[in-house]
Amino acid sequence: MVRNVVFDIGWVFVHLNHGPFLEFLRAHEVETPDLHSVLSRVALWDHECGRLPGRGLLERFASLARRPMDLAQAHASWVDMFEYQPAMVELAHRLSERYRVYLLSNIGDLHWTHLAREYGLHRIGHGALPSFVAGVMKPDEGIYAEAERRFALEPAETVFIDDRGENILAARRRGWQGIEHSGYASTVGALRALGVAC
Repeated sequence: MVRNVVFDIGWVFVHLNHGPFLEFLRAHEVETPDLHSVLSRVALWDHECGRLPGRGLLERFASLARRPMDLAQAHASWVDMFEYQPAMVELAHRLSERYRVYLLSNIGDLHWTHLAREYGLHRIGHGALPSFVAGVMKPDEGIYAEAERRFALEPAETVFIDDRGENILAARRRGWQGIEHSGYASTVGALRALGVAC
């Protein structure tokens, strides 16, 4: 029986549009063949594991620029990439009336603070474990183990909803159930198949 529902954030509660941020970087003459290459050059994982605070990440972006980059403008552009998904947020709020609901996401402090302020995502459910707090990122086993410890999760009673298959597989290795999210309707259907009242 499912008693705990754990949600990812990115591509679940919010979709991401990186285009304007890439244009901001190009306007400052940063070589940007694609987003992945830029994020690798700044070692985004240091930020999302909590080893590098937000200002440090912005300074790394600025260090790639041939034109001077204002850090306040860089911050504004970095956080302005989210498209809110109200149906998924409403689903999580409904589920929290009958189940224990938690958030588990690879995210740094800049995006977490913005999403909490703009959309109140920190108020969903009964707790959240951002990777910058956990000190480790999905699909590393450690973040799931920390969620179990922090929220007293019984793996067999827990279902995890995430858009990335590798993260779902990692959760299943811990004994969790998993739903690979591709849209509201399919996720609701998968929850109902597990006996979750949506």
